[in-house]
Amino acid sequence: MGFAFFKHDTKFDFIGKRRFFYALAVLLCLVGLGNILFGSGLKMGIDFAGGVIMQVEFQKPVADEALKSAMSATGLPGISTQRYGNDGRDYLLRCSLPENVAAAELRTAAEGALLKTFPDNPAQFHRLEVVGPKVGSDLANKALAALYYAILLIAVYISGRFEQRWMAGAIMAAALWGGMYLLGLTGLSMGWLVLFALAITVVICFVLKLNFALGAVVGLMHDVFITIGLLSLLGVEVDLNVVAALLTLVGYSLNDTIIVYDRLRENLRAAPSLSLDALINLSVNQTLSRTVLTSGTTFLATLALFLFGGGVIHDFALTMLIGVIVGTASSIYVSSAILLALGDTEFYVGQQQRQVYEKPGEHGIV
Repeated sequence: MGFAFFKHDTKFDFIGKRRFFYALAVLLCLVGLGNILFGSGLKMGIDFAGGVIMQVEFQKPVADEALKSAMSATGLPGISTQRYGNDGRDYLLRCSLPENVAAAELRTAAEGALLKTFPDNPAQFHRLEVVGPKVGSDLANKALAALYYAILLIAVYISGRFEQRWMAGAIMAAALWGGMYLLGLTGLSMGWLVLFALAITVVICFVLKLNFALGAVVGLMHDVFITIGLLSLLGVEVDLNVVAALLTLVGYSLNDTIIVYDRLRENLRAAPSLSLDALINLSVNQTLSRTVLTSGTTFLATLALFLFGGGVIHDFALTMLIGVIVGTASSIYVSSAILLALGDTEFYVGQQQRQVYEKPGEHGIV
C-alpha cells in the first residue's frame, strides 16, 4: 500500500468546474498580453537584447544606493545593479553596450568608478560578459524556435502514443516544418512565425481529429503564455535562464498530462459504458495523489532555490514556481477537459466498439 495524499476513490467534480478555470485562464492570458502590448512590456535580458554584465565581489558589504551612484558616474548607458547572496558583497552590474567600446575599456571604467567611491573596499571582478545585438537577436530566434519545435514534436508523440496515428502526426510535422520555411521567406520576425505556426498546428490537429494531441498542445500553450504574461507583470527579465525554465516547464507539464491520459486510456477499456466526462473525472481523481505529491515536492525544491539560491538563479526559480502551479492546473482542467469540449473522439468511440482486453501478466502501456 503506497503513500497517498488522497484516496484513489475521491470524487471531486473537476470537469464540472472547467468553465470557471477556462475563464480564469483567458483572463490571465489577456492581462499578460495587455501588459506586454500596452503596459510595461516584456523585458528582455542581456542574452537577447545585448549588453554587458559584470559580476563583482566586494571585500565588505556595500549599500545599494552608494553602488548605484558610483556606477551612474561612469556614464555607461542603462546601468543597473542587482545584489545576490545574503552578505551584501556580491553584485551583478548590467549596462547597454556602447558603440565602439571594447570590453576592456568597460571594465576599466567600472573599476575606476568603484575604486574612487570605495577606496577602502576593493572590488574583485569574477565575470565580464558582452553580448552584441546581433548575437542577442540570434539567441532570441533560437529560443523561440526551440519552444515551438518542442511543442510540435510533443504533438507528434501524443498522436502516435494515444491515438496510434503516427503517420498523421508525421505528416503534420513535415507540413509545419515546410510551412515554417516558407513563412520565413516572407521576412516575418521569428515571434510572428512561431505564433502563426502554433495556430496552424492547432488547426491541423483539429482537422485531423488528433484530439489527444490537441489537448496536450493547448495545455502547453496555456502554460507558456500565462507564465510569460505573469513574468511581464512582475517585471522579470527574460533571458536564457528563463527560457530554460520554460522548456523545463513544458516537459514537466507534459509528463503530468501523460499520466492522466494513460489512466484515461485504461479506463476507456475497463468501463466503456461510462460517459466521457465521467471517465475524465474518474481518471483525474485516480491520479490526483500522484499529481499533488509530484507537484508539491517540485514546488518545495524550487521554493528552496528561490529563497536561498541567490540572485543568479532567482529568475529561473521564480519561473519554475509559477510554471509548476500553472502546469498542474492545466493537466487537470485544460488538457483533459479539451477532450470533452471536442466531443467523443474517434479513439474513445473505437474503444467502446472493440473492447480491447489485456492478457493476464501482460498489463502495460501499448
